[in-house]
Amino acid sequence: MSLNSTPSGERTHIGFFGRRNAGKSSLLNAFTNQEISIVSDYKGTTTDPVSKSMELLPLGPVTIIDTPGIDDEGDLGMLRVQKCIEVMRRIHIAIVVIDVTMGVTDEDIELINNLKARELPLIIALNKCDLCSAEVDIAELAKNISNSVSIDSSRIIAVSANDKTGINELKELTASVGSTMTGERSLLPDYIKAKDIVVLVTPIDSSAPKGRMILPQQQVLRAVLDINAKAIVVQVDELAEMVELLGDKIALVITDSQAFGKVNAIINDTLPLTSFSILMAKYKGDYDWQLIGANALDEIAAGDKVLIAEGCTHHRQCEDIGTVKLPNWITKKCGEGVEFDFLSGGEFKSPEELKEYKLVIQCGGCMLNENELKYRVNCCKEAGVPITNYGMAIAKLHGILDVVIKY
Repeated sequence: MSLNSTPSGERTHIGFFGRRNAGKSSLLNAFTNQEISIVSDYKGTTTDPVSKSMELLPLGPVTIIDTPGIDDEGDLGMLRVQKCIEVMRRIHIAIVVIDVTMGVTDEDIELINNLKARELPLIIALNKCDLCSAEVDIAELAKNISNSVSIDSSRIIAVSANDKTGINELKELTASVGSTMTGERSLLPDYIKAKDIVVLVTPIDSSAPKGRMILPQQQVLRAVLDINAKAIVVQVDELAEMVELLGDKIALVITDSQAFGKVNAIINDTLPLTSFSILMAKYKGDYDWQLIGANALDEIAAGDKVLIAEGCTHHRQCEDIGTVKLPNWITKKCGEGVEFDFLSGGEFKSPEELKEYKLVIQCGGCMLNENELKYRVNCCKEAGVPITNYGMAIAKLHGILDVVIKY
């Protein structure tokens, strides 16, 4: 991955929702100007969410997601609906597609209210306006929808995927809505400024991807460069020489969490220290709640279950941090008999399912956006189960949590 690429977790996610045959897939294809989704007159053609990354100016990089019909039926249909609901937890903007030839149904209103309850910015696209009869007053329909669900009429737009009516206007409206949401955030602590020296400790071992840096390292490096600070990248065995050379000119040392023990021994509490994972937790998640979760490691004992969740899927190495190193460190601190379960990718457990665990440990979430990470934290809160982050957990297990969270 190049430094110029925008990872999925940093893109604005825009979801298309609606009933079967409302024209979601056709509208998405028109929106992206590409044949992304399969289109047919048969209900339920879209069986799984389909994603497309693109640039939507002036908003920037976005991910567009087509979803199955919210009104699907049968056992298989309910699984498709569940997939649609899962998409809702990670999107930033929802576009509800309504087939004006069929009118507004109770299912449409229920969908809109569901999305509103999630506090998601909404746009309603009245699709197939080219096919509706002369008796259908689009303006009156939009007014009625606006009144019934309390949504600004400026967020309701008439479109046609067939003849491309209103497509550019829909893009402009979506970009405008997205632009009001974006705020300036930085992966770095607030006190890091231009010309400061930041040392990035990036171990190159058996678990490091061949020929490239892992995504959090890339993102932090870019964040340092973006504020015109100075980034020095070293491996663990090169750090002592750099500390001796620069001393207190170093504003911050950022390390891969699994190297905390070795790095802390080298700097010996003389320099500010944190990890890529902890910076990601502060950037995307509920930092304070995850800090509380790290201290729950003091209570883990034999027979307790710990869930370790990663946001990406990758080939497991013999020294994999999530499935090997973390369990070993926890066993060393808490004793034999702790049980571990593992999740990867976009799946996560419901609050009811989480109740069997004593602790959840979540990776930094570089492949997940902030909505998804907050959803996971909120699921744990609802279940009454503490959740923490890889970096915080590893710092706690190495006895240096108080050192690394100060920065």
